[in-house]
Amino acid sequence: MIRLHEISKAYGNHQVLDGINLDLSPGHVYGIVGENGAGKTTLFRCIAGLEPCQGTIQAPTQPLKDHTGFLPTNPEYLSRITGWEYLKLMSIARDLREDDFAAQNVFDLPLDQYAQTYSTGMKKKLALMGILLQKNDLFILDEPFNGVDIHSNMIIQDLIRKLRSLKKIILISSHIFATLQESCDSIHLLQAGKIAKSVLPEDFGVLEEQMKTFVVGDRINRIRLG
Repeated sequence: MIRLHEISKAYGNHQVLDGINLDLSPGHVYGIVGENGAGKTTLFRCIAGLEPCQGTIQAPTQPLKDHTGFLPTNPEYLSRITGWEYLKLMSIARDLREDDFAAQNVFDLPLDQYAQTYSTGMKKKLALMGILLQKNDLFILDEPFNGVDIHSNMIIQDLIRKLRSLKKIILISSHIFATLQESCDSIHLLQAGKIAKSVLPEDFGVLEEQMKTFVVGDRINRIRLG
């Protein structure tokens, strides 16, 4: 189990995270939702060891970042590195032998081309392949479905289910609530720097309606459509 205890993060006077407490168990998928600027990406970067923060993160394997695969919203690549070279570097980073990347190329990416020339969705799929090949224990996926075609979305959903069956811990954020409903064992609403609500599958629909009421309100009625 990974335990987040009183995780806090501020940028100057702006408090982004304010005492986050969350237990993450192997074989479970956790969804994180919230408005833009709610702190989802900051929380993910803190857990991944990419941002310093206050509080403690307890994990059975330390340092946790050496066992974590982080998929950012918009992956970036060096200007002259091919997809194949990127996957090789990701394997070397974990002291893993070079594997048969072509056989594991589930997204049919042109691995001989420069990654910087890839489309937004292709860049995301290459980054996901990289962390999957590392055989991490914790996977943090920041908007994995955003900018990806429908067929790849289906593959990603199946990959998440496979990771769960392998007793991995998966954290996901998404603006597409339906994708979280299909994948997650629990969904957590991040609001004002805190976990405002945590729900199990039987209450996913209730949370979605509450969020819709809060976000949409009477905005649609303000537009004279007819």
